[in-house]
Amino acid sequence: MSAIDAVRQVSLAVNAAHRFIYLVPETARQAAELGVPDRAPAYFAFRSAPMGAVAWQVSLATFYNFSPRAVRSMAGVWDAAPPERWQAARFTAAEQALRRAGVSLTVDQIAEARSLIDPVVAAADYAGKPLAAANAAVPLPTDPLTALWQQLTVLREWRGDAHLVVLAANRLGPCDCNVIHTATGRLPAPVIRATRHWNDEEWAAATERLVTRGWLAHDGVATAAGTAARERIEAETDEQCERLWGPIGATGARRLAELLGPIDEAFTAAGTYAALN
Repeated sequence: MSAIDAVRQVSLAVNAAHRFIYLVPETARQAAELGVPDRAPAYFAFRSAPMGAVAWQVSLATFYNFSPRAVRSMAGVWDAAPPERWQAARFTAAEQALRRAGVSLTVDQIAEARSLIDPVVAAADYAGKPLAAANAAVPLPTDPLTALWQQLTVLREWRGDAHLVVLAANRLGPCDCNVIHTATGRLPAPVIRATRHWNDEEWAAATERLVTRGWLAHDGVATAAGTAARERIEAETDEQCERLWGPIGATGARRLAELLGPIDEAFTAAGTYAALN
């Protein structure tokens, strides 16, 4: 396996180990306790909290692929609770969910994973990486597995920040990237439409732009050129991330991916992702 293949492998593993936080009931319960029972504003509050009490427009800029009307829903979340309480609640939700799912990482495995991930987080270049930088500045929680999860969050957001640069360089706008994402089978369109809140007119306009580029057929199905373009964007993101993993190299990256496997396996077995299928 080449170094760039190891980057893809560990990036997928990091994302898979991080993603449960958006779907588990513990997160919704913590948000409700802070006075925000609605999913959309709670999502933006939890994910924006490391940046401080930013205006919704800042979250819109850093999240990129959500519609303005989706992100605008977070207006008022800092009145319900300050960012540090949202961050603490997120850690509580993560710890409770990890415990409930029965993640089977031993103390030694957590320590080994930290020995691999910590040098990567410490050496990362955070220029142009606002969400990653904000998460890297958050003090780690005391629970060892939750602390590992937060380090994963830093690297998940680092790749996300890099990915947005690639999307912009490929002239793929916030709605357009969702359309090609669903057309190439990355996620079901209903899930994306429900969470990103692009309306029918905006979705149709983005589809037409991609048809004009030759990336979609008129029926919205991805063409060979569109599928290749979407993979090229992922490959370019991998290239952006290759230097991130330099401190541990391909061997360390592959080992970290292996160590993280039980996290995704536990939440998959618990049915956490059934709605995405």
